[in-house]
Amino acid sequence: MRVEYINPFVESAFSIMQEVLQTEVQRKELYLKKTSQPVMGVAALVGLAGDVEGRVLIDMSKVTAIAIASSMNGEELTELDDLVKATITELANMVTAQAVTKLHELGFKFDLTPPSIITGDNMQVSDLNVEALIVPLTVPHGLVEINVAIRERV
Repeated sequence: MRVEYINPFVESAFSIMQEVLQTEVQRKELYLKKTSQPVMGVAALVGLAGDVEGRVLIDMSKVTAIAIASSMNGEELTELDDLVKATITELANMVTAQAVTKLHELGFKFDLTPPSIITGDNMQVSDLNVEALIVPLTVPHGLVEINVAIRERV
C-alpha cells in the first residue's frame, strides 16, 4: 500500500472532523491489520475503484456516532436513528471526497461508491490479500478509526 494513497485520507479526516465538530482532533499511532477486524458498532463504508481497488471505513461506537451527529446537527440526539446514520454517511462522504480530490490533483484516478452505513454488534470486516491501515482519531465525542485498505489494480 503506497503512502501517497493513505495520506490524503488521513489529512482529510483530520481537517473535516476538526471543521464540522469545531473541536480538537488528536491522531494516535497508526497500525496495520492483515486479517479481519472487528467493527465498533457504526461504520460508514466507501468503495474505491479506478487506478486502485479497495475501501475506506470510518468506524466508531454507537455512542460516538450519536454524539458526533448531535454536534453536526446542532441538536441533542439520543438514539441511533436515520438522522444519525445519514449524518455519519455524510461525514464519510466529505472525508472521502476531499481525499479523492487531493489524489486527482496528484494525478491518480479514483472513483467512489456512495457511502453505505453498517450498524450492529459483533461485526467484522475482512479484506482478502489487502492490508488495512488503521488511523485512530480521538475527539471529545470518542474514538473514530479511519480504516483504509487499498491496492493498485493489476
